[in-house]
Amino acid sequence: MSPQQVHTVAEAAKNAARALAGVPTERRNAAIRMAAELIGQSRDQLLEANVCDLAAAQLMIDQGQLIPSTLDRLRLDEKKIAEMMQAMLAVAELPDPIGRVSQRTELDAGLVLERIICPLGVLAIIFEARPDAVTQISALGLKSANAVILKAGREVEQTAAALVKIIQQALGKAGLPVDAVTLVAGREVVHQLLAMNDLIDMVIPRGSRQLVEFVKANTRIPVLGHAEGICHVYVDKAAKLDMAKTIVLNAKMRRTGVCGAAETLLVDRAAASTHLKPLVTMLLDAGCEVRGDETMRAIDQRVKPASEQDWSTEYLDAIISAKVVDGVDGAIRHIERFGSHHTDSIVTEDQATAEKFLNEIDSAIVLHNASTQFADGGEFGFGAEIGIATGRFHARGPVGVEQLTSFKYRVRGAGQIRP
Repeated sequence: MSPQQVHTVAEAAKNAARALAGVPTERRNAAIRMAAELIGQSRDQLLEANVCDLAAAQLMIDQGQLIPSTLDRLRLDEKKIAEMMQAMLAVAELPDPIGRVSQRTELDAGLVLERIICPLGVLAIIFEARPDAVTQISALGLKSANAVILKAGREVEQTAAALVKIIQQALGKAGLPVDAVTLVAGREVVHQLLAMNDLIDMVIPRGSRQLVEFVKANTRIPVLGHAEGICHVYVDKAAKLDMAKTIVLNAKMRRTGVCGAAETLLVDRAAASTHLKPLVTMLLDAGCEVRGDETMRAIDQRVKPASEQDWSTEYLDAIISAKVVDGVDGAIRHIERFGSHHTDSIVTEDQATAEKFLNEIDSAIVLHNASTQFADGGEFGFGAEIGIATGRFHARGPVGVEQLTSFKYRVRGAGQIRP
């Protein structure tokens, strides 16, 4: 797309955002439900577009431009389409935050101050590989009365284009501006979007650390960063072995290509004699490559040596780094040094140790005796999510409807002036 075309898209999105801000909840919900229905009716079209994307992605993998696990995130099937529809319908059922009065104060007789929840405006979302990002972002954008401009990775462009076309059909049928959800394409588009601080109100990069850092370094628009998920499971000396095995296996192997998948296993040195071998053997037998320190390698000859880089690598594949640490303090030190502040879990029956971990680990999501794969907006009751925010401002953790809003103060008077 040319710079002028991208600018035209952004201007149209700005106009659509203004229009959406005044659209009643029922009409926005109707558009979301209509989009889900049309997606269900367009399965063959979507699967055909996805086959083309998969073929192109495989070629990029063969050329070393993508990692093999990309295919898992990219692939659509009947089950995934049904899940996309279900997530959209769940968003439509959520309470609408827009227009809610979150604070009301009478400043003086007849002078009333209210704080009103309102949309952010125009969101530019830059994402990689996942078709369901299109439906989640579109549904959440409409629910929160924000217009969204989508920039998909080239590996998912055809599937994304097919989905956006369907969603725009739903918008038209519901009488809403079709420019409320748009898709831009081209190598230079990202640079152009990042320069439009007069038209775009927030940028949300959803992808690798390199993508997030690039966006932050090249725009004056506020950025809600969805960083990589270098997630840890720490197995404490007071952990039940059977529970630890179940949690570790699920955290790593349930879906290896999601950002909430565990990438590092930490085991308390005090539990090494009882817990280490069963955990490592279980992972290896499940088809997971284990990269470990000397203690890990002594357990099983199948364990590969871990490099310093492994401790800060998001594999998104059936690979895990593993290390023995000196208790919960050692685990906290390791996570603070190598983690990405995404999601980290402790397995222990010692409540005091668990509380120390939960309080001192500075991650968006911390868990006790639960799998890191619970790091998901749907699981949190948000219906869907745009991503997991790992920063500390505006929003943190799964970004759902509430996190896509701001507020303004509205004052109603009766002729008051300030002396």
